[in-house]
Amino acid sequence: MLKQKTTIETISESPEPTEGAAVISVGAENSEFASLTTSLAEIRKLKGVMGYILRSNSSAIIDLTEQDKIIEYAILSTQISESSLEIAKQFSLSDIESVLVEGKNVKVLCMSVGENKISVFMEKTATHAWIIKRILL
Repeated sequence: MLKQKTTIETISESPEPTEGAAVISVGAENSEFASLTTSLAEIRKLKGVMGYILRSNSSAIIDLTEQDKIIEYAILSTQISESSLEIAKQFSLSDIESVLVEGKNVKVLCMSVGENKISVFMEKTATHAWIIKRILL
């Protein structure tokens, strides 16, 4: 059986994820992931943004205000991504650029950029349109 080496680091320098963000890496880095990390670190500083999850095939960064809810946010993020793909498939839609799910107090923006999946968690009053533009730059 092939074993992969997994490392977990805590990053605290700008423009990297905020202090205490969990970074999990397996294998090689990709430049698109690094670029998205920088963009999301800037987005994280905006008023109303509660945090984000960025994951690729080999790495993941989780930067959330509510550290005790990381598992719930990760499950929600995955379910939104998988459900939107299934809905697109059932209705013969082309690729989905972004999905926004609004709850009573919180909204989640999910996007795929190449092989990278992004989920940004924010207060319901936060503006998501600028976040989409910033990520796609």
